[in-house]
Amino acid sequence: MLIQVISDIHGSFADLQTAVDSFAVRKPDVLLLCGDFLNHGPRNDLPAGYDTKATAALLNAHKDKIICVRGNCDSEVDQMMLEFPCLNAYTNLFFPAHTDGDCAAADGALHTNGDAPRGDGFCCNGRIFVHHGHLYDRAQFRAWLPRGTLVVSGHTHVTVLEADDALFYLNPGSISIPKCADGKTCALIETDKAGIKKISIITLDGREVRSVQW
Repeated sequence: MLIQVISDIHGSFADLQTAVDSFAVRKPDVLLLCGDFLNHGPRNDLPAGYDTKATAALLNAHKDKIICVRGNCDSEVDQMMLEFPCLNAYTNLFFPAHTDGDCAAADGALHTNGDAPRGDGFCCNGRIFVHHGHLYDRAQFRAWLPRGTLVVSGHTHVTVLEADDALFYLNPGSISIPKCADGKTCALIETDKAGIKKISIITLDGREVRSVQW
C-alpha cells in the first residue's frame, strides 16, 4: 500500500492540484490529510492559487481515498463543503509489525536517505497515529503510545522525519505555505506484508528530501 501524506493545504487549489498530479503516476491508495484544508488562517498570507471552492471540489473528487484529521483552521463550515468527515482530532491506522530485529535508534539518530537504520530493537510496530499538531505533545505520546508507533502531524509547516524516545515522528511540511528550506513538500509511506517499508519526504517537483526504509 502507498499512502500520500499531505498537510496544510490552506485553500491553495494550485498546490493541491500539483501535489495530486505529481504523484498520480505512483497511484497512492490513500490520501492521508493532516488538516488545515480550506482556510488560509489569520497568521498566513494568502497562498498562490487560493480558491476554497475549487480546493473543496478537488478534495471531494478523491474522497474515497481520503483519511484525515482536523486542523486548527478547520471548522463546521469546512465540513459543510467537504464530502468526507474532516473534524476528528486524531485517527489511527494499523499495519503488520516488523519482526526482523533491530531497526532504528531510539535517540533521534535515525539513518535516512537509503542508509540502513541503526538499531536497538526499535522497529515500527505497524501503528500510525495521526493528528494535526496543535493539541498534543510528545510527553503525551510517550505516555499513550506503544514503542515503535509512527506519529504523523502537520501544523508547523516544517518537515520532520526522526526517532525520539522509541517513537517515530513524521511531518510532511506544507504543500502551500512552507516554513522551512525544504520548500513545498508532502510525504509517502510505503507498506508491504511485513509492515511499514519506507517513509519519504518529497518536494512537489519530485526531489526526495529525506527518507528511511526497513
